[in-house]
Amino acid sequence: MVSRGPSMLPTINIVGDFLLVERLPGWRKRIKIGEIVTFVSPLNPQKRASKRVLGMPGDVVCVDPTMDKLAFVVVPRGHVWLQGDNYSNSTDSRTYGPVPMGLLRGRVLGCFLPSMRLLPSVAEIIPGHFEDPPSTNNISK
Repeated sequence: MVSRGPSMLPTINIVGDFLLVERLPGWRKRIKIGEIVTFVSPLNPQKRASKRVLGMPGDVVCVDPTMDKLAFVVVPRGHVWLQGDNYSNSTDSRTYGPVPMGLLRGRVLGCFLPSMRLLPSVAEIIPGHFEDPPSTNNISK
């Protein structure tokens, strides 16, 4: 897969990064928070995109940690919450909600052109992901 678009800056370049994508049997079971996946866009089935996993089924995530008023959502069973690393320029789960796992197409392991590099998981520094819900007042299901 070749990168296109600014949503994953600075991790993935706007154009020209060739991504190494895992599609081996059972790859969906190995997805973890913080990893990058490729998927079919819920808004345009002709388009493929790559985003970072911020929530797994049953997780409580902040819909948009950049907003003044925070809202939270529980990720439904069979879905994931995806967001781009470039919060200010990304169409992601903040726009289209939780993404069905059936739309996922692969797990990004690294980039092999123009320079070889692994794309590490950054789960420990992701804003908006909560192990325990902050409160149940603002949570949508």
